[in-house]
Amino acid sequence: MEIVHVYTKLRSEFGRQCLFSDRPAELLLDVPADQSLASQFTQKTHRDQGQQACRDMSEHQVNTKRFESVCCGLNHEEGGWPKDVNHQEMEQTIRFRKKVEKEESYINSILQLGSVMEHCIRQNNAVDIYQDCFEDGEKLEEHQEPPSAKTINVFRDPNELKRTVTGLSWHPDGGEKLAAAYSCLDFQKTSRDMSLDSYIWDIENPNRPELSLKPASPLVCLEYNPKDSHSLVGGSYNGQIAYWDTRRGSQPVETSSVEHSHRDPVYKIIWLQSKTGTDTFSASTDGQVLWWDVRKLSEPTERLVLDPGREGNPERALGAISLDFESTMPTKFLVGTEQGLVVSCNRKAKTPAEKMVCTYDGHHGPVYALQRNPFFPKNFLTVGDWTARIWSEDIKESSIMWTKNQMSYLMDACWSPVRPAVFFTVKMDGMLDMWDILFKQNDPTLSLKVCDEALYSLRLQDNGRLVACGSQQGEVTLLEISSGLSTLQKNEKSLLAAMFERETKREKILEARQREIRLKERSRSEQSRSEDGGQEDADQSPLQLMARAEEDFYVLTETEMKREDQDLSSEL
Repeated sequence: MEIVHVYTKLRSEFGRQCLFSDRPAELLLDVPADQSLASQFTQKTHRDQGQQACRDMSEHQVNTKRFESVCCGLNHEEGGWPKDVNHQEMEQTIRFRKKVEKEESYINSILQLGSVMEHCIRQNNAVDIYQDCFEDGEKLEEHQEPPSAKTINVFRDPNELKRTVTGLSWHPDGGEKLAAAYSCLDFQKTSRDMSLDSYIWDIENPNRPELSLKPASPLVCLEYNPKDSHSLVGGSYNGQIAYWDTRRGSQPVETSSVEHSHRDPVYKIIWLQSKTGTDTFSASTDGQVLWWDVRKLSEPTERLVLDPGREGNPERALGAISLDFESTMPTKFLVGTEQGLVVSCNRKAKTPAEKMVCTYDGHHGPVYALQRNPFFPKNFLTVGDWTARIWSEDIKESSIMWTKNQMSYLMDACWSPVRPAVFFTVKMDGMLDMWDILFKQNDPTLSLKVCDEALYSLRLQDNGRLVACGSQQGEVTLLEISSGLSTLQKNEKSLLAAMFERETKREKILEARQREIRLKERSRSEQSRSEDGGQEDADQSPLQLMARAEEDFYVLTETEMKREDQDLSSEL
């Protein structure tokens, strides 16, 4: 029988934690002077003398011998056994161990090694060499930094007649440049003297733009190609699409024909992820979504009419004002409309009716901004009227989270590319709001007064540190955000995933309960009508029947209003 001694202990339990604490100075011993010993000392005059406390050093050049290292393999085989013992046979090794354990020399060796091993174990118990004593303290200091932002530069429209900054796009390689689209969105308020140019700015030089883009009509939106940093595509006020290569100058390389373009301003254009890197699609308030290949802009490659009846009728189409596309979902895209609806579409569907999958209704005005969360693509952010809302693809009836009504209109919003729980909004009163929904949901974490004019556009750099805001008077303000709002926090992804899942389940339960209440009310009204109708309808005159129908209508209206008040109170 083999006797085996095993000593086990968790590595985290090794060593004792060093505990430090602050406390005031203590007087441990006070030794008074002995006057009787004064006669034994000789008092000397004091003299001040400079003293250099460091060692004298000299600098020399030394050539060391070169050491050549060689990498070679090593095969290890178990050894140390006597020749008559085969170490691969378990019975022979056990028999040999029992024989050795009975020898006096073995017992003496164990006793001598025991004291050495005991000393080493006590050392391990005294200090844990693997412990980082100050790791938690550094994290705590970073977390306690208050959120803040500071203005770095302001880029002003160089023309006399100022125009609104309607679109922004960061350079894909490093974000050292910023493209801005300028146009006047006020109907019939443009003048002949107003410039049509848009500009590309170097963020280090706010005095003059690096390049001027000269379209045939003012640009409403502008977007860099993420695969080619020299390519840009823009949507014009007259509905045309223009394509630039910055290496060829200010004039567009290709421009779509007026006959095959949009009939209203192009409010959003996005590059698609394709093998060629030349495919885009655009949205306009004429109710169309058009797909383009910038190598041939004579006509669109595909067309979708946003008809809620799914018949492709352009007269009943919903005007598109925002657009979102996620590269991880190549067939799906979202469209925000002027009517407050968000339309979920599938490009690969066979018929136009199947391309419009579903709608989300929650805003009382145009959906000015629409973006999926970069970490959780099933959840997306919308901005319209006075609120910002977060939706889940699984819930069609209501958003899962929303802000309270603000004092002025929200015009644009976007998620942070590095922190999943942070998003930004701009408003008509010139305020930039930064929201951290893990910290608080009712109020923004930080609000800044960027300028006195209305803010219309917003865009974050890919590293999450710089944010650009475009105003109504043609100013692009560049701000730097503090590290607390631009650095991923500990367990942030898991906490936000749990929050989204919890809110989605809550909305599903509320939807199911509301559906049950409606079905019960409908069944009760139908049952009461069937019981009373057979006897009373024959005896009542037409005027009495009309009065009864009117009374039933008012009863249903009152119950519906009460239900809406209950829903509103539960939201608040």
